[in-house]
Amino acid sequence: MATEHFSPRYQDLDTWPSLDVLAAFYEGQLSAVAAVRPALPAIAAAAEEAVLRLRRGGRLVYAGAGTSGRIGVQDGTELPPTFNWPEDRLVYLIAGGKGAIMQAVENAEDSVEDGIAGIRHNGIGPDDVVIGVAASGRTPFTIAALKEAASRGAQTIGIANNPDTDLLAACSHPILADTGEEVIAGSTRMKAGTAQKVILNLLSTLIMVRMDRVYRGLMVNMRATNAKLRRRSEIMVMQITDCDEATATDAILEAGGDLKTAVLIAMGASPSEAQGALERNGGNLRKALADFAKEA
Repeated sequence: MATEHFSPRYQDLDTWPSLDVLAAFYEGQLSAVAAVRPALPAIAAAAEEAVLRLRRGGRLVYAGAGTSGRIGVQDGTELPPTFNWPEDRLVYLIAGGKGAIMQAVENAEDSVEDGIAGIRHNGIGPDDVVIGVAASGRTPFTIAALKEAASRGAQTIGIANNPDTDLLAACSHPILADTGEEVIAGSTRMKAGTAQKVILNLLSTLIMVRMDRVYRGLMVNMRATNAKLRRRSEIMVMQITDCDEATATDAILEAGGDLKTAVLIAMGASPSEAQGALERNGGNLRKALADFAKEA
């Protein structure tokens, strides 16, 4: 596996000046991001399929071990506050259980049985989207989870950093970021981990865009859970509707904090009219605004 290779170029790394060491790490990070570029078509295809299932009420499921599992958890936990994605539609299958998020659990990644059990215990089915992440592409826990999910009709997305591996063969949507050898041999929290995080950022964010949770590049499904985000909500309503601050603040209050509803209220709709327009258009703010404009 290329991610485990030793590079003679870095064999004396520990004797280099600190700035040179950092430059090597930095170059590795840049190459990791560049390795994602060829995978964009595969990421797009995976997202488009995922949206079809998620619109039927399916869940996003992240499966992985060690660094890969933790990166998956990070991606998923950011979706509720950023896009108001329901927390009960997120599932995390981490080798070794929740405790493995904070500390390593020996041999957990080798358990085929645990990978299968996680899928069965959560009742994964045809509407669900299972994302398995493994730098090596050979992690037994993650491969077993993907295979079991596939047997139950779920969409299976595999993210790996080595080509021609079992994980990529086990899923319906393989995504490869061939990051090659690490500056520190086998330290896949570096280049491989960076590429995985980039891929998950792109994949989940595109899914949220296609799920109508973004309008004009703004997070219109965002949860305003603190003063900073409440202020951001007011600014977004002002940007979208070109209203003044007082109007935006009043609209948000009338909408009970729902940003899309507040936008329509600021445009002159009553709360019931705003909610009706959004319901008729499946929560798509662009279509709801056009719908309200026709009626006005």
